[in-house]
Amino acid sequence: MSQTHLFDLTGRTALITGGSRGLGLQIAEALGSFGARVMLSARKADELAQATAHLAAMDIEAEWFVADNSKPDGVTALVDAAMGTFGHVDVLVNNAGASWGAPAEDHPLDAWDKVFNLNVRGLFLLSQQIGKRSMIPNHYGRIVNIASIAGLRGNPPGRMQTIAYNTAKGAVINFTRTLAGEWGPHGITVNAIAPGFFPSKMSNALIDTLGAEALIGSAPLGRLGDDEDLKGAVLLFASDAGKHITGQILAVDGGYTAV
Repeated sequence: MSQTHLFDLTGRTALITGGSRGLGLQIAEALGSFGARVMLSARKADELAQATAHLAAMDIEAEWFVADNSKPDGVTALVDAAMGTFGHVDVLVNNAGASWGAPAEDHPLDAWDKVFNLNVRGLFLLSQQIGKRSMIPNHYGRIVNIASIAGLRGNPPGRMQTIAYNTAKGAVINFTRTLAGEWGPHGITVNAIAPGFFPSKMSNALIDTLGAEALIGSAPLGRLGDDEDLKGAVLLFASDAGKHITGQILAVDGGYTAV
C-alpha cells in the first residue's frame, strides 16, 4: 500500500515569509508541489510577483503580499491578508530573516535591534496571531521555523563575526521548543530546521569572502546545500508524515554540526 498520502497537502494552506527567493521559494515549491495553496510574503513586490509567476508555471496556486515583519503593523496586515484570502492558515513557515556582521565590541545597537526585530520579535508576533486566529480555533497547525546552525554553535576565531545573528537564531531554537510545549494540546506541531551553508543572497558574500571549502570545513558530505536539500525536511514537518514530531531542531548541513 502506498504511503504517499502522508505527504499530501491537498486542501492545506501555507504562509511562507521571505518566500520570494532563496530558501523561502524552495520551500514554496516543495509545499505547493504536494498540493498546498501558498501565500508568499516579503518586502519587494517585484520579487514576489516573479516568484508567484514561477510557481504558477509549476501549476502551484500562489498569492503574495508585501509585508515588513519587523513591524507589528506589518505582521497584522499580513495575517489579515492571509485570512482574507484563504480563511485559515494550516502551515506557517517563518523563514524571513536578517543578518549583520560586526565585532561584538563594536556591534551597532540599531543593527542588533534590526536582526532581533525580524528574526525573533516578528517570528513571535506572526506565530502568535496565526495561532490565535486560525490554528488554535481549528485545533490544527504546523509551524516550521527556519533557524540556522549559527544558533547551535559559535564562530571559530578569525572567521565570521555575527553575534546578533547567532544569538537570534539560538532564541528561535528555544522559542520552537517552548511553543511546542504550550501548543501541543491544541493539535499544533512546532519544529525548526537549522540550515547549514546554502548559496543565497544573505550568504553569498560570506561564501565569496571565505570560500566554499573553508565553510564546508570538515562536513562529512563535503558540499554546500543546493536547491533541493531543504525540501524533504520542510515537507516532513508540514505534513501528516510528521504529525508525531514536535519541538525538534533538524540540522540540514551535510553533517557539519555532527562532527
